[in-house]
Amino acid sequence: MRDIALEKLIPQRSPIVMVDGLLEVEAERAVTSFTVRSDNYFIDTDGCLAEAGLIEHIAQSASAFVGYKAVEKGADAPPVGYIGEVKRFDCRFRPRTGDRLLTVVSVMAEAEGVILIQGTTRTDGGIAAETQMKVYVKA
Repeated sequence: MRDIALEKLIPQRSPIVMVDGLLEVEAERAVTSFTVRSDNYFIDTDGCLAEAGLIEHIAQSASAFVGYKAVEKGADAPPVGYIGEVKRFDCRFRPRTGDRLLTVVSVMAEAEGVILIQGTTRTDGGIAAETQMKVYVKA
């Protein structure tokens, strides 16, 4: 895997960046990381990441994966994607400030710009969230 700056892989910019590392890339699978900070846009008053933040993190993990593949093929900018549907979202617990998230995203199917992904986010405490989502990638 080639080391590419994250800003070249995802279209999101501060303060909404929810991925801080792309750790592994395989044919249909990638692993990302993210350390939850107290100034994060999705932190609730209890110091935990909101469920919407977990969903956004998984979506941006998929974006980093798609962006990496696009840059490898010669793209100058990452493709823009939109969450089309979230299915089977299971939040087992909400990560706290300081927790490091490790997320595995796997491409389940792809057709005409729509990608079905499976995402699992873990911390030291175990599986925090799992979901499937459809992401529309604008060419």
